Amino acid sequence: MSINLYNQEGYHDPTAYGALSRMEQEEKAARRPLVFICSPFAGDMEGNARRAREYSRFAVSEDCIPIAPHLLFPQFLEETDPAGRALGISFGLVLQSMCREMWVFGDVISKGMAAEIKKAKERGIPIRYFTEHCVEVGR
Repeated sequence: MSINLYNQEGYHDPTAYGALSRMEQEEKAARRPLVFICSPFAGDMEGNARRAREYSRFAVSEDCIPIAPHLLFPQFLEETDPAGRALGISFGLVLQSMCREMWVFGDVISKGMAAEIKKAKERGIPIRYFTEHCVEVGR
């Protein structure tokens, strides 16, 4: 859609232009698929969180919307508390159900990742595998 800063009569119309531009951006964002980012978190939480942010930026560069629960839920759920960790994983699985694909990063499959991969397979969600450097590999 081509949006013009001027109306049909040729008058400058910044309000309509702004509204139509926002609508166009929202429509474009709505066409981007949600992808579930699956990567390690436990252990080296700081390093793994940094890598998960890199994987999420990669998904954005591929015109996708990344869903990385391990970047969200540890903000308010305690990763070292077994009940908090289980709750975070279950919340993540709810978000996973809304995703078009799962992207698995790295060579190591943690216990949490294994649960996410198993659930994606049960749901028939396509799974793609990537190296730590965001190069797709077959599995």
